[in-house]
Amino acid sequence: MKDQTTLIIGANSDIAKSLAVEVIKTEQSHLMVITRDSHFYQQEQFNNSDIFLVADYQESTIQKIVTDLNKQLTAPLSQVFICHGLLHSEQVTPEKRLQSLTENAFNEVMTANALTPILWIKNLIPTFKHRLNQKQACKIVVFSARVGSISDNQIGGWYSYRASKAALNMLIKSAAVEFSRTVKNVKLISFHPGTTDTPLSKPFQKNVPEHKLFSSEFVALQLLEIVKNTNIDGEASFVDWQGKTIPW
Repeated sequence: MKDQTTLIIGANSDIAKSLAVEVIKTEQSHLMVITRDSHFYQQEQFNNSDIFLVADYQESTIQKIVTDLNKQLTAPLSQVFICHGLLHSEQVTPEKRLQSLTENAFNEVMTANALTPILWIKNLIPTFKHRLNQKQACKIVVFSARVGSISDNQIGGWYSYRASKAALNMLIKSAAVEFSRTVKNVKLISFHPGTTDTPLSKPFQKNVPEHKLFSSEFVALQLLEIVKNTNIDGEASFVDWQGKTIPW
């Protein structure tokens, strides 16, 4: 039996799938995934993993899944990857001008990119408090973006997406302050994966240099190495795929 657990939430993204594959390869951690589509996880390599299928990410659903997860958790959580992210959809397009901003699109992007990740963290707090002892630690990663950096914003645009990632960063910063007093063995990381060759970035890859367009497998390996080498310090970190700090 493994002595630690990796949890991947929003596990249907390409990066999440690559993370899952790498976790299985290392054979060091039990894998739990939460996803809207379990097709990928029906492969034989995931036979010993716990797969939680959800229809939505409303808080009532999150609460139920966390309850179910705690019943099946046999080893403490050592790393949690919250992989939610929305840049575009049939109804949502990044705004080039302020006149393109709409209430519905803004709310949809803000919910997916900021509210949903922090609701997972909120509802997992009892798990961190009761399942971890002083010698155990858990590192939590949310998927942010460099465009969420307020000080780095020199070109504007993408109003909803920028605002949602900036909001996520602030939520993570605030949670880290609280956790430094209440859940001291948890580390929060906002991660910028770079431009990854996934459906999320596909419409925006035209002007990306080939050496700056990453595979999901590469990003997953980079992220796992960053998490491995990050210390528990009572603070939030905002880093890119190289592990370099990004200004908030």
